[in-house]
Amino acid sequence: MTEREQEPATTEMPDPTTAGATATPTWSSRPPVFRRSDPVAGLLLVLAGLAAGVSLPLRWLADDDGTGLDLVRRGFRGLGDVVDTGLWQPLAIVLGGALLLLLGLLVLLPARTHRLRGAAALVVSGLVAWAVLVPLVAAGLDLGFFDTGFWCAIAVAVLGLLGALKALLTPPRTA
Repeated sequence: MTEREQEPATTEMPDPTTAGATATPTWSSRPPVFRRSDPVAGLLLVLAGLAAGVSLPLRWLADDDGTGLDLVRRGFRGLGDVVDTGLWQPLAIVLGGALLLLLGLLVLLPARTHRLRGAAALVVSGLVAWAVLVPLVAAGLDLGFFDTGFWCAIAVAVLGLLGALKALLTPPRTA
């Protein structure tokens, strides 16, 4: 007889309580979750960031020759009284747009879900929307008071909110 014939064949399952064995099965009743990007949310957030960049060389106010970049520079120069002067709005819009651009690029990377990035983008977009609404209300909703740069700032808020909601509300993709 050979050695193979002398060993009895075992059909028993290994004991899961022994060392090295896992107590959980290798199968699951839930469908697998796939890592994926969210191109629509990413595109909306990237466009929001680009709109913030486009607003910099444009005039924000109809009766002022200053550009968005001038407003941001004045805001950085007077950081101590930025709230009192009202220059926090251009800073919040432009810096929020830069953050939305970064979050949009992160949403384009594959992940199981983009809810955390969507929640962060929603907070940033909410701040940008607040920074847009304050001067609008102060002007009595008179859109003739503003120029092209401010329209881009409005686009930052709208595109950011849409992209954030898309990333936040899209469920994970399963099989």
